Amino acid sequence: MEIDPGDLLLFARIVECGSFSLAAERVQLPKSTVSRRITLLEGKLGERLLQRTTRKLVLTEFGASLLEHAQKVADETEAAGALVQHRQVAPSGLLRVSMPADFANVAVSTVLAQFMDRYPAISLELDLSPRRVDLVAEGFDLAIRMGNLPDDATLAARRITFSSWALYASPRYTNLRGLPEHPDDLYKHDLLSLPPRC
Repeated sequence: MEIDPGDLLLFARIVECGSFSLAAERVQLPKSTVSRRITLLEGKLGERLLQRTTRKLVLTEFGASLLEHAQKVADETEAAGALVQHRQVAPSGLLRVSMPADFANVAVSTVLAQFMDRYPAISLELDLSPRRVDLVAEGFDLAIRMGNLPDDATLAARRITFSSWALYASPRYTNLRGLPEHPDDLYKHDLLSLPPRC
């Protein structure tokens, strides 16, 4: 038999509050909905959980046995709510980021320091290798990449900056070797190139 945990939570709230009306206010549902759901739960279980009188609610023997399990559901729900609330107030946990090392050094080292200062409960793990990590399979939260990205409907991407490639030479070098007039002239020059990164 499959029991809806929400119905168990509702049952626990009714017992805690001592009435259907107060429980309905607490869970922000109409009293009629609360009453109907408990009646359906009792029908599914084949036994009464509560004896209702005009003045009070009394647990049946079966209801008292089930309440222990219902209270565990309520406790777990409250713990989950507290966890979410705490994370909204103060982000915490492990953040795994992949990016090229040269980009980290040039563009984001100051930003990363500010981020860690602002969110001390976050542990930052950086992968500064040039390889293209598989974010999902390797458990990364974020990757910064240069160049064109392949289409991937499972991931979200946003351009954060532009960078351009150019040729540079010192005045001393150009005085010795001259300026190239045509791209083919580059074969006659000494070059140091950085390969494009993924």
